[in-house]
Amino acid sequence: MEIIDLDGLFEEKLAAYMKRNAGKYSEREWEELIPKLYKKFAGIEIPRLKNTPVGYYAAMTDGELCSALRLHSERGVPVSDFLMRELERRGCTDPLIALLDSGDEQLLSRVVSIAGGDRRAVGAYFRLLERDLSDDLSEAIIGELRRTDGALAGAIDCYKRGIRPDRMLGILAEQGAGNDEVFSLLLSDLRGGDDLVLAADRIATLGDARALPDLYELIARDDIDYLEFRELRYAIEALGGEYTEERDFSEDASYLALKAHENEEIKKQD
Repeated sequence: MEIIDLDGLFEEKLAAYMKRNAGKYSEREWEELIPKLYKKFAGIEIPRLKNTPVGYYAAMTDGELCSALRLHSERGVPVSDFLMRELERRGCTDPLIALLDSGDEQLLSRVVSIAGGDRRAVGAYFRLLERDLSDDLSEAIIGELRRTDGALAGAIDCYKRGIRPDRMLGILAEQGAGNDEVFSLLLSDLRGGDDLVLAADRIATLGDARALPDLYELIARDDIDYLEFRELRYAIEALGGEYTEERDFSEDASYLALKAHENEEIKKQD
């Protein structure tokens, strides 16, 4: 399969056009004109393609499109908007999901952006999270899983196996309402986890009022700081409870840091 840098070809044609029309347009006018020229380029027949850029990719099968995307990545050829738009138009296909086994993060990022929250990609997403990924890619995958129905079982399995446990708890909180096992896992994290603020937020997200006794017990402790107190109170209120006892955090380090930050923000607005 021939792989052509269509965006590079457009830039060559644009450079020649700008040279022919030097001085004719202002910088702002060029900014408005270039997208129109690119749109026009989409419908121009390219001899090497024997088709227009749009028509070339539209004529490909799903498998051919995904092969083209893979080859662009392997050969270091920039991926054109025309290829990405056609892939996005087709959506999540079996050949696209197969690319999620790739070791190329740039390719994986593009595939995740196309597959999005399609349930057929869930299994591959969880397999990817077992690998050593960049923060950007792992967060993109987790973001899709949080929004995807059908991710609950995989998140429970990964949590139990110690794969990105904090991130898995976030998925459980989003999708585990009414699930006793999820409630038990999140309650256990609330009682003995390393981050009380996050644990309380996840309990609030889950929305299970059975956590209220534990929240009341935790918020009454003398050793919590202001941020923990604030998040615990929010969780209590989110679950239909109420906490009205006055607490003095005027000497608490987290309270003082928060107030200093708020004062700085007020100064910036003045």
